[in-house]
Amino acid sequence: MTDLTEQFSAYGRWRGHASDAVARLRAWLARNDVGNAQADLRLQYLLDRLRDDKLTVAFVAEFSRGKSELINAIFFADHGDRILPSSAGRTTMCPTELQWHTGAQPELRLLPIRSRARQTPVSELKRYPEEWTVLALDSIDAPGLQAALARVGETERVEVAEAQALGFRVDAAGDDGIRPDAEGRIEIPRWRHAVIQFPHPLLEQGLVVLDTPGLNAIGAEPELTLSMLPNAHAVLFILAADTGVTQSDLAVWRNYVQAGSERQRGRLVVLNKIDGLWDGLRDEARIEAEIGRQVDSVAATLGVEPAAVFPVSAQKGLVARIQGDEVLLARSRIPLLERALAEDLLPTKQEIVREDTLAEVAEVAAATRSLLEARLAGLREQLQELTDLRGKNQSVIEYMMRKIRSEKEEFEQGLQKYYAVRTVFTDLANNLFAHMGLDAVRDETRRTREAMLESSFTRGLRNAMQGYFRSLRGNLQRSTEEIGEITRMLEAMYKRFSVEHGLKLTAPEGFSTLRYEKELDRLESAFNRQINTALTLVTTEKHALTQKFFETVAVQARQTFELANRDVEQWLRAVMSPLETQVREYQIQLKRRLESVKRIHEATDTLESRVEELVQGEEALRALLAELDTLEAAIADTLGVPGSAPAMGVRAAA
Repeated sequence: MTDLTEQFSAYGRWRGHASDAVARLRAWLARNDVGNAQADLRLQYLLDRLRDDKLTVAFVAEFSRGKSELINAIFFADHGDRILPSSAGRTTMCPTELQWHTGAQPELRLLPIRSRARQTPVSELKRYPEEWTVLALDSIDAPGLQAALARVGETERVEVAEAQALGFRVDAAGDDGIRPDAEGRIEIPRWRHAVIQFPHPLLEQGLVVLDTPGLNAIGAEPELTLSMLPNAHAVLFILAADTGVTQSDLAVWRNYVQAGSERQRGRLVVLNKIDGLWDGLRDEARIEAEIGRQVDSVAATLGVEPAAVFPVSAQKGLVARIQGDEVLLARSRIPLLERALAEDLLPTKQEIVREDTLAEVAEVAAATRSLLEARLAGLREQLQELTDLRGKNQSVIEYMMRKIRSEKEEFEQGLQKYYAVRTVFTDLANNLFAHMGLDAVRDETRRTREAMLESSFTRGLRNAMQGYFRSLRGNLQRSTEEIGEITRMLEAMYKRFSVEHGLKLTAPEGFSTLRYEKELDRLESAFNRQINTALTLVTTEKHALTQKFFETVAVQARQTFELANRDVEQWLRAVMSPLETQVREYQIQLKRRLESVKRIHEATDTLESRVEELVQGEEALRALLAELDTLEAAIADTLGVPGSAPAMGVRAAA
């Protein structure tokens, strides 16, 4: 087992322990009746994220750079042979994902290339199994996998018009597209996308390997450039040591790897096939010098630090692993690349998961602690009232009943304001979704499509597409204003109930639309590079250009707003939940206080037994608070937070 496999396995175990700790908190809340539907949904959502957490490593290169061989060497050498086909020529003809999840069946799923004509993104087609050709992997040994995966490289020959209609660039010279053959036909991939599912130690831990085709094919699948590559946790860009950086390599780097990614971490350059320098005529010093010159040249051309360029021999690394040759493995330098990948990818991903988990747990624990403290405060108030009644006559007890009834009436008056706020809250939430909701996105998409189709000139097309981004940004800006109004209103209500009725409420958390604005910025940059150019606007027919815009940019924009809708819905539920819970709890406590005093008024011999019940209840609540502290600290400890301790509320010793 390689160090990379061991580190992935360790990360998977860490994530599993985190899931177990969160599940214990969720079960404890339900068992002790101190949670609510919102808290349970949040923890279930967190558990789903931890369970389905994926780490995507994308391999990007032009044809014949040894990309598939590198994947074999890093991830699949333990099969004793090549798994992905890596013979000479074009072997990866469509984007290919290697993955596995619990409950899956070993299979190869192939999406026909003609699905592009339907203007539906791959992410949506993944929801419909009937759209795919599914081949069961009856054997998951090396020969069985090789035979099945060879189908990924299948091609077919079509007329030029059909190839262009499916999104492929055609160029008679072969410089800016696929060159027609002697019969004037174009060789295109048979499949648009492939998903390979089979059990493997790394895939079982949540690794997803994305193998991409070369320049002509990668440019024909916009979802790769707009979504899959920018969202990959690591991208390995592979070059060949014997060719260095060619013009097509540079185009792939600038247009698809470097462009649109604000993160430079996780973007590594691999200089493959250094074994071509092992010709037996040069000593090690000369070979090292030649490799160093190649690394410096590649780094300068791509504009990266030399430390980000990793010279390797994928083929020798694979052979060394299969044969157990440690000397050859070290010479291949594959372990150095693996170490960099693990040090760059896993800690960053782990920190993101840690922060997200801690934030969710902290909010649920804080709300639960506030509820328990409210119960404890109400119980102590009852206890103090009943203790004061010892030895008192009936008139004092009647006075106490009137006092509690007065508090109840005062609180019910406050509830009228609360219900009014709920009505305003609902109105503001509806206004928010009028700006951020998917109906608004669909309306803008329709208007933009009509404007593009009605336009007679390039300027009109450009204005319509640029107006699309302005409109979506305006929707986000108006959404931010609505969010601010909701937050200010709730802050005032929280403060009122805290001051007037003693509820333990902290100001509600705000909500930012910045991440969605940044995603629109990224989409617009990709749009300006790939569509909004003078050459594209002049040479592309209007209907084809409209189709391309809505297949790429508009699809991704819709997905961004879908995510924003889901997040804001969860936020709206979360900001109201503490107030709703404590209002309900305060009502229950008032009812209990009144019932207690009534019973004592009717039978004074129940006073001592009721006091004893309250004393026991106080001890039970203090014990629950201590258990909550322990559970929260255990989660932080499991996540690896040094010196972790939750923000404690009332202590058992209080």
